[in-house]
Amino acid sequence: MIVRQFLQWVRHAPAGERAEATSALARAYLHSDLSTDDLAAAEGAMIMLLDDPSPLVRGALSEVFASAQKAPPVVVHALAADQPDVALPILSRSPLLNDEDLVDLFATGHPDAQVAIAGRALLSRPLAAAIAEVGSAESCLALLENADADIALFSIDRIVNRFGHLSAIRETLIGRADLPMATRQALLAKLSQTLAGFVSARHWLGSEHAEYAAREACEKATVALAAETPYDEIGELMHHLRQSGQLTAGMILRALLSGNVVLFEEALAELSGQALDRVTGYIHDKNISGFRAIYAKAGLPDAAYPAFREAIAALREGILVGETGGVSRLKRRMVERVLEACAAERSQDGTRESMATLLALLRRFAVEAAREEARMFCDDLVANDEAMPFVPQIEDARLVA
Repeated sequence: MIVRQFLQWVRHAPAGERAEATSALARAYLHSDLSTDDLAAAEGAMIMLLDDPSPLVRGALSEVFASAQKAPPVVVHALAADQPDVALPILSRSPLLNDEDLVDLFATGHPDAQVAIAGRALLSRPLAAAIAEVGSAESCLALLENADADIALFSIDRIVNRFGHLSAIRETLIGRADLPMATRQALLAKLSQTLAGFVSARHWLGSEHAEYAAREACEKATVALAAETPYDEIGELMHHLRQSGQLTAGMILRALLSGNVVLFEEALAELSGQALDRVTGYIHDKNISGFRAIYAKAGLPDAAYPAFREAIAALREGILVGETGGVSRLKRRMVERVLEACAAERSQDGTRESMATLLALLRRFAVEAAREEARMFCDDLVANDEAMPFVPQIEDARLVA
């Protein structure tokens, strides 16, 4: 009887009053002790209200039923497909929407609807994968910021691949404690590409020069990152670098000249397909022929071999004994030793023009190492001065009274 009167009244009532009455009807449906017939009548009335021209009325239903387990499923599903300002409460909270519903709604939904779905509590791994694959940048950011979301590593990698050039995505990812080093390196690579494009677009550098500078900066940062990588993640990092085309002779040589023998060994094992212990044995064997064979199997350029050979010899002689600064930066003595040996080898065989590129790379490494060493020296001087109180030296006895 009450529902019949409601239906007669609602035909002519203003939108605001219809919305208030609709909210009251929905709350009664959930919380009042209605008979079976009254519940059926109330549900029928609410289904009819789904066609109300005012979003205020449909929004009233959405707000009341957003978190309700006992809401009429047909009403909830209809509201979920409504315009964004009506649908958002349902999309973000309704327990009646399963993963299949949400994937479909996400794929066809408004960008605001996608963000609402990405922010749902206890968001499942399959739904997170769908968002990472087809979602907008805003929805992927909402997913990453959702502490309740179960996100697989491959979904994070997909987001990095699609939106790693966006600063908001990078900053959110870097803040994740569970982010593997391989993914962090992928973010570094994306940042380098973005910076190269930025510099080139403003004509500060030519495109080739910008890309070259960005690539070297990325290699430097990658070696520093590898120095902080847990041992059990090094292999995964090397695999990622090879798959992405970044495990180059230049990066590997930089690692070796920084004293990062672990990265050097893992890189050769990854490129050659040989077991790590076998590669390690060849590197540390005084008979250089084993290392030469592994080097060739890894597909590294012949022109760069003298630098690697000389660096290994220097390590055996203990050139890094007493060095500070860890294995994240180039070691000046090591670089200069290798540069001198390679330059001498080229001068003895003037036909080896292929070494020109290697020598140019080593000279850049030498400049970088010298500047880094000078920077560290000056930092130490300043730190020591700050630790000691300044006492002015007064030479004029007339000033002493």
